[in-house]
Amino acid sequence: RRIAMIWAVIPAAGSGMRSGSDIPKQYRPLLGKPMIEYSLDILAQHPDIDGIILALAPDDARWQHISQWFNTPLRTCLGGMRRSDSVLAAIEALDDVVHNDTWLLVHDAARPCVRFEDLNRLIEAACVHPVGGLLAGPMKDTVKRGDADHQVEGTLDRSALWRAFTPQLFPARSLKRALQHAHQEHAEITDESGAMERLGLSPLLVAGADDNIKVTLPEDFMFAEAILRGRSGL
Repeated sequence: RRIAMIWAVIPAAGSGMRSGSDIPKQYRPLLGKPMIEYSLDILAQHPDIDGIILALAPDDARWQHISQWFNTPLRTCLGGMRRSDSVLAAIEALDDVVHNDTWLLVHDAARPCVRFEDLNRLIEAACVHPVGGLLAGPMKDTVKRGDADHQVEGTLDRSALWRAFTPQLFPARSLKRALQHAHQEHAEITDESGAMERLGLSPLLVAGADDNIKVTLPEDFMFAEAILRGRSGL
């Protein structure tokens, strides 16, 4: 079913220190194009997404005069030190469009390889779930628990373990409440699902492709380029 409105949020205020680049990693080129543009392209071309908001660093003027992306409204706001600060700032900046039936789809600028069909699957599944949901990958490797000296303490049961991806899709007002609650408790929130979980809610896990990688380290850029090159047949 088509819900009333979905706004996409891209938190992009970080510097990406681990990427080994002298520019913020979201602007580092992949196949000649800034990485963040891959996320913008796929979100803007999806018919169920009504607008996009970027949470940016204070000194980022790149998007100052850009208000449309593939004919999709594009807004910007001032992000924060942490991802959760940026997402909450984006929700507050959308106050004029957020209603009871508005949903927010949060996606990493550093996940340029998300597939259109996975985006479809997430929207179709999460929007009929009472809490919302996220793209994720079932754990396939054997998982070890290590101690402070990097010695094995045990082997975990992987059958119930998933790796969290983005996008993650939740009702806007529920997510705002969850993030505010987490901040009040000074909780460390690494994804939106984590904030919802702190309220005792159980988001839906929607299986997505393993090549929806997060680009973090220098070698990840080459991996992402290989994935994108393979899709374009280059």
